[in-house]
Amino acid sequence: MHDSASGTRWSEAKAAEWSARQPWLAGCNYIPSDAINQIEMWSADTWSPELIDKELGWAEELGFNTLRVFLSSVVWENDRDGFVKRIDEFLNICAAHSIRPHLVFFDDCWNAESHYGRQPEPRPGVHNSGWVRDPSMSRRENPDTLFPKLEAYVTDIVGTFAGDDRILFWDLYNEPGGNDQYGASLPLVEKAFEWARSCNPSQPLTVGIWCVGDKRFDRLNSFCLNNSDIISYHNYSGADSHRVLAQSLKMLNRPVVCTEYMARTSGSTFETIMPILKEHNIGAINWGFVKGKTNTIYSWAETIPSGKEPKVWFHDIFRPDGSPYSKKEIGFIKSLTGK
Repeated sequence: MHDSASGTRWSEAKAAEWSARQPWLAGCNYIPSDAINQIEMWSADTWSPELIDKELGWAEELGFNTLRVFLSSVVWENDRDGFVKRIDEFLNICAAHSIRPHLVFFDDCWNAESHYGRQPEPRPGVHNSGWVRDPSMSRRENPDTLFPKLEAYVTDIVGTFAGDDRILFWDLYNEPGGNDQYGASLPLVEKAFEWARSCNPSQPLTVGIWCVGDKRFDRLNSFCLNNSDIISYHNYSGADSHRVLAQSLKMLNRPVVCTEYMARTSGSTFETIMPILKEHNIGAINWGFVKGKTNTIYSWAETIPSGKEPKVWFHDIFRPDGSPYSKKEIGFIKSLTGK
């Protein structure tokens, strides 16, 4: 069902109606364990539906009902039809496991440049050593040529899946302003909303706020809060400050989803944070799922060049063979998801 008022932010009533149809949202940021980044996940040569199906079986067993998944403009540009076909296949795998993912377009995190084709091998002990920004920084120097291409990308993907109930919502931009971009990312955030809205999707749109309290992000965060149909945010701090932010966002009278949390060595754990999110009916989407090529068992603050496994994993829940990092943690997650 499409809203007749195309191109406008959802009303609070429409957002509430959407929210009332959802279960309590629990899930993770997901990339298959054999992919180092978004390009490797979605490229034809490295696409691995059997592995995804296996790993999503573990997500289903945990009671996860959504996943946050990054798309790739690089793959779309080089292999549009294959990319769309693989998104469709991915959505079918998700549906078979009773999971409705939310999909991310742009990203200001990690490596500045990317390329199509074979991706680098992980650097031992380095967190997200091969993750890439999208679009690459060198391309952003010329928005006049870049923006029409990105518009074609967003309107193609959102337009193709605009009425598709397998998709929970669209997350248009991950951590805009990252890597010292700050306000320089605002024009693309604005355009991303405009382009996606022009497709009149049945799913809500959001861009998560982050670095809350850092004045350099105030304009970006304010724009995202005022234009998102549902509110989303990232927070890796401990229980007390997370609770304060969660309660303040609930006051905005829209559905709220935490699309990134859980860094064990920072005091953001399933045990400390997930109950707060459930209590306030805020979606709980942690970073990381299966230990793999992203190296996110390692902290972003500390490199272990030997590649030795850290005593306390930073992110991630399972080993590649499906055994849990912590059985106790698995039991705790299931107690909250009702599994």
